[in-house]
Amino acid sequence: MTDYKRKRVVVTGVGAITPIGNTPTEYWEGLLSGRNGIDKITSFDASSHDCHIAGEVKNFDPHDYMDRKEAKRMDRFAQFGVSAAKQAVLDSKLVINELNAEQIGVIIGSGIGGIKVLEDQQTIYLNRGPDRCSPFMIPMMIANMAAGLTAIHTGAKGPNTCAVTACAAGSNAIGDAFRLIQGGYAQAMICGGCEAAVTPLSVAGFAAARALSTRNDDPAHACRPFDRDRDGFVMGEGAGILILEEMQHAISRGARIYAEMVGYGMTCDAYHITSPVPGGEGAARAIQLALKDAGITPEQVSYINAHGTSTPANDSTETAAMKKALGEHAYKVAISSTKSMTGHLLGGSGGIEAVATVLAIANDQIPPTLNLENPDPECDLDYVPNHSRAQIIEVALSNSFGFGGHNVTLAFKKYP
Repeated sequence: MTDYKRKRVVVTGVGAITPIGNTPTEYWEGLLSGRNGIDKITSFDASSHDCHIAGEVKNFDPHDYMDRKEAKRMDRFAQFGVSAAKQAVLDSKLVINELNAEQIGVIIGSGIGGIKVLEDQQTIYLNRGPDRCSPFMIPMMIANMAAGLTAIHTGAKGPNTCAVTACAAGSNAIGDAFRLIQGGYAQAMICGGCEAAVTPLSVAGFAAARALSTRNDDPAHACRPFDRDRDGFVMGEGAGILILEEMQHAISRGARIYAEMVGYGMTCDAYHITSPVPGGEGAARAIQLALKDAGITPEQVSYINAHGTSTPANDSTETAAMKKALGEHAYKVAISSTKSMTGHLLGGSGGIEAVATVLAIANDQIPPTLNLENPDPECDLDYVPNHSRAQIIEVALSNSFGFGGHNVTLAFKKYP
């Protein structure tokens, strides 16, 4: 695709269901105030597990967004995705009707999908036999169902798919939606990520891989990106959704514009199933490709919402990647990991972090990295420790990296 044919893409709506707030406003206020969303797991008895903590969504009622019958036939991850999508459509004031439905699509990523349903149905199968399994098990379990159900609930009949790239899924979904609008294949896209994997089997699996923090006696300080005392990530759950729209279409209907999306870079480490390549070469290339795609220089970047998982390998590698991609300017960029407050939403993380990034641009406020008390000597950049910061943001990036070596960077800039 040549540059002169590319359509410009803007963000006109946001939706968020998170461990620190169940609306975009609550989520944003929570980020700026440094609200902690991590605590002891309440959805099951985790006392026999190595990890007892997570960032659970609190006080969420799916019936605020759908009737009881519909909610009963959805796994929690899809409930989150559909609910955040409905928030975003309402926020954008985008009316979907017979005239435009075929030009509006959905891409919602999930790294795991309906694992709670799978666990529950396996128990039923073992204890009561195969004939007692639910006929809704498969459509509740499969990862694409958040995208499919969102289309059913909103009437969007355009392109519809699901990115399943582990912890990069939400960002891949947004980037792929961006490309469809740029190429003229859709006028608007409902896109982002959702996850609800705080379950016994999922927590056990990540703990067995030595990926999770075991700071069980101090949940509020367990997620500490870029801190020398970090000991693993903390799982979170929820959903983050953007409405991306072709710029002239948005202008013609008088839409509020949060930011312009200008770049998308994705690469693979081709190195290891879980560990990033030493030195962050793959992540650096994703950042560089996003900048090249956007036609912006490293010196124009004001803020980066880092992947920042609080694992020993990720944080130092991501720091190296940002230095490699931005050169000396890396030391002048404000960087924060909002996972320090929400935990790691896996496939949903790119969604809520893209929401945080565009709200940072729109409000000229940078969320903090919570619990950064003793910086790792290998992590020597400006991570906006512990307190939010007022700062003009012209260009911002959002990084997401996933098991399998997936690397994604999204680039946004102030509009107009």
